[in-house]
Amino acid sequence: MTRKKKENLRNGLLFVSPWLLGIMIFLVYPIIASLYYSFCEYSVLTPAQYIGWGNYQDLFSDEVFWKSLWNTFIYAAVALPLGSVMAILLALLLNMDIKAKSIFRTIYFLPSLLPIIAVAILWQWIFNGQFGLLNYLLSFIGIHGPNWLSDPKWSKSALIIMSLWGAGNTMIIYLAGLQEVPQELYEAAELDGAIGLRKVWHVTLPMISPVIYFNVIMGIIGSLQVFAAPYVLGNGAGGAPARSLLFYTMYLYDNAFRYLRMGYASAMAWILFVIILLLTLTATWISKRFIYYAGK
Repeated sequence: MTRKKKENLRNGLLFVSPWLLGIMIFLVYPIIASLYYSFCEYSVLTPAQYIGWGNYQDLFSDEVFWKSLWNTFIYAAVALPLGSVMAILLALLLNMDIKAKSIFRTIYFLPSLLPIIAVAILWQWIFNGQFGLLNYLLSFIGIHGPNWLSDPKWSKSALIIMSLWGAGNTMIIYLAGLQEVPQELYEAAELDGAIGLRKVWHVTLPMISPVIYFNVIMGIIGSLQVFAAPYVLGNGAGGAPARSLLFYTMYLYDNAFRYLRMGYASAMAWILFVIILLLTLTATWISKRFIYYAGK
């Protein structure tokens, strides 16, 4: 290397050193520390004691752990497909040449900009079984609404309804993908006799399949890490006594900061990482058959 190149390398490393230092302190070190603590009995207040696979063995015999994992999977299995379908339908409607479509786009996108805690408090009032807005509207058509957040049969449904209300963020991404679909493909499909939904199925969806793949991956990660909404709706108790709103990250949080079982919580965090990794790899493997990249 010439002297000039050495000086440029030194200056470049000096400029990026704050970022490198930050990522080492706030990302790399916590990841390594959590992996080590997952094999320890660690209460934060006392030094960690190595116990091997003890935390992981205790997890598999913990009924509350399995309950929280089941609740999370049920929510993700329903909310993710419904949210994706709703976001695609909204994007298709708002991509049409209609009057005031910019206003409608703004209206549907606004809920995703609101703080999740404020949104959860709002929906907590809407789902109130005694004086909530939803049951009040249902009474006009002769339906006596349930106590949404206290009834284990309806609590997850309430959370799913709330998640659909905030589908605007995903909708915007689909809308951006729809802008990139070449108009001549629709014209060619019409010449071949494809109209209406057939154009959507044979042209639109294949062309935006990379966007669908991206949103599915982000949806898997987000739905398995849901925390704030069920924590507020369940008043921090997970929908006691049936724990119908106790989700995985809520139980992880309780173990780490309420019961001071940091080693146990670290083990839960790594199990969640493995689950998300496996689901992501599965989605990637399946996508090879269905995703079309125009560049190829």
